[in-house]
Parts: sequence; C-alpha cells; structure tokens
Amino acid sequence: MSNVVRLISASKSDFAKMSAMDLKESILKSEHRVIMGQHLLFAGPGVVRGVTNSELMFAWGADMVMLNTFDLDHETDNPGLQGMTLKELKARCGYRPIGIYLGCPKAGHEDGGKKALYRREGMVATKEHILKAKEIGADFIVHGGNPGSGTHLEDVIAATKMAKELLGDDMLVMAGKWEDGITEKVLGDPAADYDAKEIIRRLIDAGADCIDLPAPGSRGGIMVEDIRELVNYVHSYKPGTLTLCFLNSSVECADTDTIREVAVLMKQTGSDIYAIGDGGFGGCTWPENVYQLSVTMKGKHYTWFRMASVNK
Repeated sequence: MSNVVRLISASKSDFAKMSAMDLKESILKSEHRVIMGQHLLFAGPGVVRGVTNSELMFAWGADMVMLNTFDLDHETDNPGLQGMTLKELKARCGYRPIGIYLGCPKAGHEDGGKKALYRREGMVATKEHILKAKEIGADFIVHGGNPGSGTHLEDVIAATKMAKELLGDDMLVMAGKWEDGITEKVLGDPAADYDAKEIIRRLIDAGADCIDLPAPGSRGGIMVEDIRELVNYVHSYKPGTLTLCFLNSSVECADTDTIREVAVLMKQTGSDIYAIGDGGFGGCTWPENVYQLSVTMKGKHYTWFRMASVNK
C-alpha cells in the first residue's frame, strides 16, 4: 500500500489531494470505521438555517456524504444545496468526500410524472449524468434504486458496467440494492429468489469498487449472518473491493438507543463503510443519530477529530 492517509484520520489538506483510488485505499485502511451520511436534496434547504445538511452531518461525525435526488440537469436547482454548486459545497465542507446517488430504474418507472416528489429523470444513471457527475466534482457515484422506482439488480449491473467503462479509475463506483424491495428482494435478503453471490460477482466484474448491502436490524428479516457471508464473499472474490452497509428503511430516524443497537449489528458484518439514510424532517436524519453511529463505530476520539478538523 502507498502512504495514503486512512480516511478516519484524514483532514482538509489530505482530502484535497486524494484521487479516487486514493480514497478507496484510505477507506480500506480505516478498518471498518468509515461513516457515510445521506443528504436528501429535494426536501428543502436543510434542518438548520444557514448551513446545509452535508455540513451538519460532517460536523457530527460523518466521514463521507452521499447526495440523494441530485438533479444533474439543473445543478443549482437543488434545494438542499442552497444555491451552491457541488464544488462550492465541497469547499464549505473542507473537501471531505461527497458523492451522488444515481437511480437505475426499470424503463418507464422514474418518468418524472405529476405525482413525483422530485424531478426523477434528473438523477437517472445515464451516460450524460455519469459524465456530468465527474465534471462537477463528485468523489464517487452510487448506483441503486430509490423506493418505488421499480429498480432491478439487472439495471444496477448494467449501469455499473457503463459507469466503469466511462470513468475507469477516475471515480469510485459503488453499487447494490439495499432498498426498493417490493418487486425484487434486496441484496442479502434470504427470501430472494436469486443467487446473491452471483449478483455480487457480476457487479464486481462490471467494475464496482464497493458493494452496497442493507443493514441487519433495519431491514425486515435480514440477519447479521446473511450480510456477513456476502461481505466475506466480496472481500475474497476480489481483494480490495469495499463493502457498504446501509442503515435505512426509516430506522435512521429512530432514537439513539436503536441506532446504537443496529450499529453493533452492522459492525459484526465486517463492512468497510457504514451509511445512515436520509429519513427525517428536512432531508437528513437527526444529527445525534449520525453522532451515535460514529461513536459506536469508531469511538469518541475519531468522532471528535472528524467534528473538529474541518480546517486542519
């Protein structure tokens, strides 16, 4: 390995010079302690007046943030960015890693109809949007399917292959299916009628740098053993490939005791990144839940370092 700083110890000056593959290595070096927050952009300007939810989550212990419902056709028309571009937001956040969630819907589902809560076609994983994400400064992209999008794993595999062909190693590509489990069970659900390891193999072969999985304790019927087995498979099939465990299904806006319990289960899966969803009021979970997840996963020392090192 190189002399890249591990993510949980990195600060502004380190982030500013990290390449995509440096970021991947720095996550791996952090030994299962990286925290990712999720920021829902269409929900409004934010929980606290004067700052964005991304800034808020970094201030409470997150190491990375994923932007959900980013309209790539109208970059400055995303309420949660408060009029800023992505590059301006990154500067405000001390150049900490910020990525964009790209939906992979079944054709005809995310059509931006009158009943849509947000302009869905602006966040679809098309060639144009993948290249735009790189152009505007995203550190990573995440392929999946928002609830109700009709996304199938075949759609995610196809989008992952396209993204890797377009981007190479210039951007971290994450992929999986941790939500939208109505028409097809999520990856890791023991009730699924497909071979999860076969899907993971195909995602990695398509170019995924990180496989995204649901969190035991936040998704009905999914146990630690279900996810642990898949994490082991990812790490052994192609060493260096990362895994992400996602706490969502609206459990992210539960009380801190629940977050602590789910976090302990997530840690037992052996994942590299632990993400918390954007359920709540104003486009993100409660700041204290980000803090609780961070403290449970990496203790107060590294949590407080992340909170205080924005200008270091």
